[in-house]
Amino acid sequence: MDSREETAKAVGDEWGVPWSTDTRSAPLAWEAEAVAVVVPTRYHAEVAGHYLENGLDVLVEKPVTRTVEEAEELCRLAAQHDRILQVGHIERFNPALRALEELGIEPRYIESDRLAPFSFRSTDIGVILDLMIHDLDLLLTIVKSPIVDVEAFGGALFTPAEDIVSARLKFENGAVARVSANRVALRPQRRMRMFSRDSYVSLDFGKRYGLIIKKAPGWDVQKLDVQAVDAENIQNLWKFVFDGLLNVRELKMNETNPLEDELSAFVRSVRTRERPMVDGEAGLSALRAAYRVIEAVKEHRW
Repeated sequence: MDSREETAKAVGDEWGVPWSTDTRSAPLAWEAEAVAVVVPTRYHAEVAGHYLENGLDVLVEKPVTRTVEEAEELCRLAAQHDRILQVGHIERFNPALRALEELGIEPRYIESDRLAPFSFRSTDIGVILDLMIHDLDLLLTIVKSPIVDVEAFGGALFTPAEDIVSARLKFENGAVARVSANRVALRPQRRMRMFSRDSYVSLDFGKRYGLIIKKAPGWDVQKLDVQAVDAENIQNLWKFVFDGLLNVRELKMNETNPLEDELSAFVRSVRTRERPMVDGEAGLSALRAAYRVIEAVKEHRW
């Protein structure tokens, strides 16, 4: 289905399936079991809610809705009608994040940068709901602790809403994150760096590349006398540090397609009735975090 007849017909003909421009009643007439809602954010609540009420499972793009109240209503409808509601936070399916989860690292400080050139898309929402919400969802997943304080700065350049935002988030467990989002950048970038008590992790979600540096057993603050190390007489200081005191390795990333994995996960949930990895409640949590940043920006808006 597509609101543009040419596109709907082309896709239908290519795959040999029915096509329609009627995005509300066509799936019901076709006796569909599930739908993916790919419409502007302002229509998420209306369209996704319509399908949930009519007994279909729904995959909706991020952000789940434009407002927290709308997201709460979608979650209520999904529970009431016993339907699957999955939210398209695609970075959850990025192999870089999967590799990180296997390490079991508990970060204390996180830096995240998400930049994109201006695309003339998603102009009905600001950069926080457009881009930063990806990283807010990841932070909630990685830190696993409630946000207790938010400070943010930002402003608009090309659209009525904010286009550049930088925020500092403090979590209940003491972890701190610095998150920035920019949708008027020259080049795209999606990077995250994490520091824990015993390791440093650098993830590039765009390149699907990761690097982890962990303290070796020799780097024991109770035993290693840093002041006693005679750096000037060590012939190869880099080798002394990185071979003797630190372990450095690249993270192996599976050559997968996050979008394909996301769709496959949705189909699997539809078939098995298992709870999606990114369900409506996860989308709601990310949206609540996003609105805390939005409210903080209002205090320091350019």
